[in-house]
Amino acid sequence: MGISEAADRADTFVAHKFDEHTVDLGEIRMNYVAEGDPAAPPLLLIPAQGESWWGYENAIPLLTDRFRVFAIDLRGQGRSTWTPDRYNINTWGNDVERFIDLVIGRPTLVAGNSSGGVITAWLAAYAKPGLIRGAILEDPPLFSAQATPPYGPGMMQTLGPIFALWAKWLGPQWSIGDWTGMVAAAPEELPEFLHPGIAFMMGDGTSDGAAATPPQHLREYDPEWGQAWATDTANAGCDHATMLAQNKVPALLTHHFHMTDPDTGQLMGAMTDIQAQQARRLLESTGRPVTYTTLDAPHTMHEPQPERYVDVITDWIKTLL
Repeated sequence: MGISEAADRADTFVAHKFDEHTVDLGEIRMNYVAEGDPAAPPLLLIPAQGESWWGYENAIPLLTDRFRVFAIDLRGQGRSTWTPDRYNINTWGNDVERFIDLVIGRPTLVAGNSSGGVITAWLAAYAKPGLIRGAILEDPPLFSAQATPPYGPGMMQTLGPIFALWAKWLGPQWSIGDWTGMVAAAPEELPEFLHPGIAFMMGDGTSDGAAATPPQHLREYDPEWGQAWATDTANAGCDHATMLAQNKVPALLTHHFHMTDPDTGQLMGAMTDIQAQQARRLLESTGRPVTYTTLDAPHTMHEPQPERYVDVITDWIKTLL
């Protein structure tokens, strides 16, 4: 399967609240929105895998009175280019660094949720000096997204099986796309500790049963993204502990989806308390200011609780300005 551009799947998309733009970064074209006063401090929002930029739609209006807000689709998401065999943290991070250089053009606050938070940690460590002003890591799967992490469970002991299921039944770039078959096979192919979440993961996030057709956020997602995490190729050349120990900017680390299976103890959230504490320790070892906040909140707090999300990140940003 070759590279797929937005025009190849034009019937996939729906209209959203903000105008969308595209910038050519060289290998890919990146989709983004830009809202707020162009003279205001820039804030870049990076979504999780399986979520397009419009997961932030509820939060963006609450941020534009303070910031010039940018929200992006990474490669493999939404209207951005899909690139088989080219999904890994270093590649995603380089894409975002180039976006900041070409589109924003000045030191930027960066906030990322889940895998977007891991990419934010990459930027905080490896982006060129002066480009990143501060990093907000919203419930990222630090260590747990690796196959064999030094602390706590690895990807295939957490949500990895669901990503492998997506890749098997949907195929690279939806080349197979058997949604009905995947829903039917899920109870047999997923470990029991994930069964309570099947309806949530394959529905709209609220329904009691899996959706009859793919929800919009998954229609705009290349399933090979998930396969990269399940096979650990997403982490190739980017060890999380090494990355965190290279942090060069003030950081806010939030940890909120504290969920484990009561029968097995298997992690169903982003990271364990031990993993969060080790991430905090490594960030602090660099001598940069680090704030750690534990919350009782959904994994993607910015979507269902936008006011709370904005309060949490803006209260921290005030300490920088």
